[in-house]
Amino acid sequence: MNSSYAIAGAFLTVLFVMMTVSMAGNAIFYAPAPESEGFEIAALETSAPTEATAEEEGLPPIAPLLVNASADGGMRAFRKCAACHTVENGGANRVGPNLWDIIDRPVAAATGFGYSNAMNEFADGGQIQWDYEHLNAFLAAPRSYVRGTSMSFAGIRSEKERADIIAYLRAQSDSPVALPSPDAASGGDGGESGTTPSE
Repeated sequence: MNSSYAIAGAFLTVLFVMMTVSMAGNAIFYAPAPESEGFEIAALETSAPTEATAEEEGLPPIAPLLVNASADGGMRAFRKCAACHTVENGGANRVGPNLWDIIDRPVAAATGFGYSNAMNEFADGGQIQWDYEHLNAFLAAPRSYVRGTSMSFAGIRSEKERADIIAYLRAQSDSPVALPSPDAASGGDGGESGTTPSE
C-alpha cells in the first residue's frame, strides 16, 4: 500500500514540475504575434552593365607612363594573369580569352571564347576596342569598369605595373600598335609617338 502512495506521489511531483517549467518557459520566452506579416524586402533595381570612363575611375592617362614602361617587367607581372590567359599566337582560351594581339582588338572578339553578357554589351557590337586607355581602366578595376563582368580578378592598383603589363601585351603581336603621344591628354596633338617601351 505504501508503495502505491509513493508511486502516485512521485507521478504527481513530476507532473507538477513539468507544468511549472512549461508555464515559466512561456512567461520567459513569450513573443506576441506581429501586427503585420513580416516586412517586404525591396530588391534594388540594377541597370544594364555600363562602361565607366577612365575619368570616372579617377585614373590618370596611361600614355605618359608607357614611354618608360618595361615589357620585361610586364612579363613578370603577367604571371598573376597567366592562370587564366595565354598570350602566344594561337594560344588556347582558358578561363579568360587568349590575349595575343590584344591592343586595338575589338572587345569580346577572341575566337571560340564565351564572353559574359556584360562584356558583349560593353563591346557594343565590336565598336569598342581594347585601346590603351580601355586596357588601363579595365586592368585597374575590371568589375567596376565593366559592371557585371564574370572576370573575378580584383585589379592592379599600381600605375607602373599596369603600364608594364600593357607594354608586355603590346609586344605580343606581329605588328605592335604605335604608342599614344605622352602629351595627348594634356593638350598635345594627340599623334602617335611610335616609340617603343623599354624592354
